[in-house]
Amino acid sequence: MNAAGPHLAALVISLAALAGLVALYRTIAARDAWAPLNRRFLFGIRLTMLIFAGRALVILTGVEAFRILILLAAALVPLAVLLLTEALLRRHAPRGAKLWVAAGTGLSCALALAAPWAGQAGLWALMAFQLTGLGLSGALVLRRDRASLSAAENIAAARLALSLVLIMPLAALDFVVPLMGVPIQPSGLAVLFLCWLAIGLGRTDEDHWRSLSGFGAVLAAAVLLTGFLALTLPLSPVDVAVTGAVILAVMLVPAIWRDALEQGDALRDLTLLRHIARAPASAGAFLDGLRAHPLVDGALLLDEADLPELDPDRLRAILSECPVLRRRDAAPDGEAADYAAHLFRRFGASHILLVRNRPLGLLALSMPELSASSRAEIEVDAVQRVAHLLAENG
Repeated sequence: MNAAGPHLAALVISLAALAGLVALYRTIAARDAWAPLNRRFLFGIRLTMLIFAGRALVILTGVEAFRILILLAAALVPLAVLLLTEALLRRHAPRGAKLWVAAGTGLSCALALAAPWAGQAGLWALMAFQLTGLGLSGALVLRRDRASLSAAENIAAARLALSLVLIMPLAALDFVVPLMGVPIQPSGLAVLFLCWLAIGLGRTDEDHWRSLSGFGAVLAAAVLLTGFLALTLPLSPVDVAVTGAVILAVMLVPAIWRDALEQGDALRDLTLLRHIARAPASAGAFLDGLRAHPLVDGALLLDEADLPELDPDRLRAILSECPVLRRRDAAPDGEAADYAAHLFRRFGASHILLVRNRPLGLLALSMPELSASSRAEIEVDAVQRVAHLLAENG
């Protein structure tokens, strides 16, 4: 490999990671950029984009000052992951974890600004903080109360844990491999895998396994092509590693963008409006079809017997004023807030819909913010209105 090869390989991997992050950013923003969970996710994506954009700028321009931006963004990554973890689990992190991440973020930012003087010791300190910060978030995910989360939220949490398991050793290798003489930083590959996992959050199970098969095929093809080049060209072990990383990164980008574009098409095709437009004449059939819909799979139909601890008349009055209760919205008063919080906590729901007044009938559904959109929220209102009309007039 000639002298320019290592720099070109690092540039290609950084640009590939940046392209994957752009695809992920577009996908999450299209669902609802202002939802609390999505905002935190997008904040983390921006930080990661800054890291790889900075790496590319250093290689292209040779200006070492861009490394300060890279180190500042890297210092904020554990904080961004902790904020995302709290939102995803709907729980505050322990006070000790928050203090550690806050103190580490402040110290790491100071070291980033003092990069020319901190030297290698500063980089090792940043690596230690990143590993411990990400490890704390991973521990929170693994020790989560699964019963308090919906099935979709547990899947999202499991994917976050899987991403952290992959990113932590590769993030450490980013600091180690330059000392070993390997001219690339492998975290770009971990980021591309994270992009694929996150884009798949809104997929149905069938599409998820189809995407997983495609991802495995890309990985196998990259390994085979790298093996062929290693056997036919005079490449050293380091050259083989660099070549394989570049091939895998380049092949993953179109696969990620394909999944992102297909995800957008699927979200348009699987809207609740299709179910509303083809609504059966009876409320029971309408609700049965709704509960099987991919966007709200597993919705629960409740009646007064399922809620013996609540006053049905007071609950009926609350829902008459607000037929769709959303977990992210504030309830109108203290008692209504207590009723809403109890329903959301007991049934792991993100929405409670009034279906029938007498006897009282409710629908509890879970629509994680990462899989939701502002249009989906409007469709939930329409579903409630149609279900209520069918139940009252049936």
